[in-house]
Amino acid sequence: MTEKLNSLEIKMMNIESKLENFSWDKKVKNKAEADVFGLVFFRNTVIFSVGIGVDSPFGPFDTDVTMIYDYTFFNIGNAYSPVTGVFTAPVSGVYFNIFSHSGGRHRTWLHLYKNNEVILHIHDHRSTDTADNGGNAGFYQLQQGDTVYVRLKEGTHVYKASTVTTFSGFLVKQNS
Repeated sequence: MTEKLNSLEIKMMNIESKLENFSWDKKVKNKAEADVFGLVFFRNTVIFSVGIGVDSPFGPFDTDVTMIYDYTFFNIGNAYSPVTGVFTAPVSGVYFNIFSHSGGRHRTWLHLYKNNEVILHIHDHRSTDTADNGGNAGFYQLQQGDTVYVRLKEGTHVYKASTVTTFSGFLVKQNS
């Protein structure tokens, strides 16, 4: 597994390097061609990064609650719904997601779901300080239409701050 992650990291770094060195003026002759190239180049790009709220506590609740992240940093491909809090895979492929929380005085427990199954979680015990943070991340295979979302476990709490309680993801490689 470590070898696969290292290989994916190297591939991502190579892609980043190519994008940084890409010169529009050498590849594209006019604006119309640039528009077409942009549509082709970004056609299957799926990237989202969202945060929740304005500095205030969130929870605890009597039941599990789907986190609806209301602050959008990026939503390229519009696969994340700020209304439902759910990411829906627009294409089949390998995806990467990361989610984080800020907690403190209350117990914190978040689950990352793929469809209706927990695939990752983060939690923290109740403490006397006011700033405990945690996160988790993973790569996984999604089919077109699969959903990914974060739920706050009943009786737990997070701190609503768009820069610390976040949910992000992107398409690493589309299936052929």
